[in-house]
Amino acid sequence: MDEEINSWIRRTKFSHTICHRLDATRLSSIPITVQPRSIASAKTRPETGSLNSRTSLVVRQIVQNPSTNKQRVLSPLPKTKLSDTFKEARSSQRRFSTPHPQRKEHEKGIVSKLFLKDSRDKKAPSSAVKFNDKLKSRNRKDSAWSKYFDHSGRRVMSVETADEYTIDLSKLFLGLRFAHGAHSQLYHGIYRDEPVAVKMIRLPDDDENGDLATRLENQFSREVTLLSQLHHQNVVKFVGACRKPPVFCVVTEYLCEGSLRAYLHKLEHKSLNLQKLIALALDIARGMQYIHSQGVIHRDLKPENILINDKFRLKIADFGIACEEAYCDLLADDPGTYRWMAPEMIKRKSYGRKVDVYGFGLILWEMVAGTIPYEDMTPVQAAFAVVNKNMRPPIPGDCPPAMRALIEQCWSLQPEKRPEFWQLVKVLEQFESSVAHDGTLNLVQNSMFQCRKKGFLHWIQKLGSAHQNTSS
Repeated sequence: MDEEINSWIRRTKFSHTICHRLDATRLSSIPITVQPRSIASAKTRPETGSLNSRTSLVVRQIVQNPSTNKQRVLSPLPKTKLSDTFKEARSSQRRFSTPHPQRKEHEKGIVSKLFLKDSRDKKAPSSAVKFNDKLKSRNRKDSAWSKYFDHSGRRVMSVETADEYTIDLSKLFLGLRFAHGAHSQLYHGIYRDEPVAVKMIRLPDDDENGDLATRLENQFSREVTLLSQLHHQNVVKFVGACRKPPVFCVVTEYLCEGSLRAYLHKLEHKSLNLQKLIALALDIARGMQYIHSQGVIHRDLKPENILINDKFRLKIADFGIACEEAYCDLLADDPGTYRWMAPEMIKRKSYGRKVDVYGFGLILWEMVAGTIPYEDMTPVQAAFAVVNKNMRPPIPGDCPPAMRALIEQCWSLQPEKRPEFWQLVKVLEQFESSVAHDGTLNLVQNSMFQCRKKGFLHWIQKLGSAHQNTSS
């Protein structure tokens, strides 16, 4: 008997079965009646009658003496230790996520009318007509994401794929979503006990002709291929990928400080001090110098795609529309972002890696001005002004002349007048030395003005050739 009791206690103590406890204090409100038939049957069946009488006696005692029948103490809630990666999700001051792009879906059709002259212009309005239908189905599509997760632990369900860079999905855990796009979601994650960022790309359900699905899948394949080949301290580290149509995921290292856009937004329209600005610009230029040396064009260089790690070093990210320079599709559907897009890209003319230098010039301007370019315009208006009026955002009056000249050279209308990134690295290193010397760019400006007649680009080329001779 004792052994039975002990066994029962053990099962009760360690069982995972969930039991609902009855609150004794509420029993007084429960009507308890004894049916006459049960009393009559008790006379004919002594055993049953004794059981009913005992039960009614116990219930009567509970009702009459609620104070002596105290409620059992509730078990404490389980305490789960969260890693540092997920602690910020519970804090009131979360990491600032990248602001939603202001560009509207229907503007794609408008831009096609303004700048494109090929036969695909006629297809643009149809995409705008379908936009409202896509909005209506967005909630339905979002709910469809849930079937790809194991809700008991937010673990990605295992999939079978033969891709070369497939990760072990049994070791990948997803946390909270911290950003999203039109067809993708970005999650915090843990992979092999290391924090990662997981980009989930979902093909649309309402893609009738399959064009968008094909484009998204191509972007996924291109991003995985390029990221797996790029290894540099100023380029985001690639971890792995998985493919399970209609969902694809790209896993990279997680950079806890967010994007350069988020950092500039926190400054609330305040410009960076010169030393900090040059240090950030050098990180971007060095990362882009390496990317171009590998024959790759980013095509969407902007603050949203530049991430910051815990040591406040910048890394280039998001290679979804990047391409190898030798195989870039010049007529690809809507590459880049209009505010940072070079004029030759907007007009769909032949272009090369100098489109990234144009975007870098606008990033420099943002760090000086403390705001986004063409803030009072829509993206389409900005693109139209750049192409038809050769418009550029006004550079603040307190910007040092050397920095002003560098920005203007980067966003020059003629691509051949824009410097290469290896030259930009040399110039910014000269800026860094000058600031370290006396806190200004006076030393650089004196050297530049000696070449005033031949122009700033000649000074950059002369500076680059001097460094090349020294290194050789």
